[in-house]
Amino acid sequence: MILEVAILQVKADQTHDFEQSFQQASQIISSMKGYISHELQHCLEVDNQYILLVRWETLADHTEGFRGSAAYQEWKKLLHHYYDPFPAVHHYQIVESSQSQ
Repeated sequence: MILEVAILQVKADQTHDFEQSFQQASQIISSMKGYISHELQHCLEVDNQYILLVRWETLADHTEGFRGSAAYQEWKKLLHHYYDPFPAVHHYQIVESSQSQ
C-alpha cells in the first residue's frame, strides 16, 4: 500500500466551496483502479489548510493510472483552482504500524 500525502492551502475565502467540490471529486477518485481509501482533514490551527491522504495499491495506480486518466482532468477542473500555492504531493510506504494491514 502507498499513502499519498498532500498539504492543501485553499484560498481563504473559498474553503466552503472547496469542501463542496471535494465531495464531487471524491466520487471520481474512489472509482479509480488501485484506489483503497482517502481522508480529507481540516487543520485546527490554520483555517484554510487541509491534508489529503489517499491510499493506493501501488504508486503507479496514482502517478500513471489516475493522473494519466480522463477522470483526472475532471478532478483538476473541480479542485486545482482553489489552491494557493499549488500543493506538493509525496508518497509514503509503511515501515511500521500498530494497525493491522
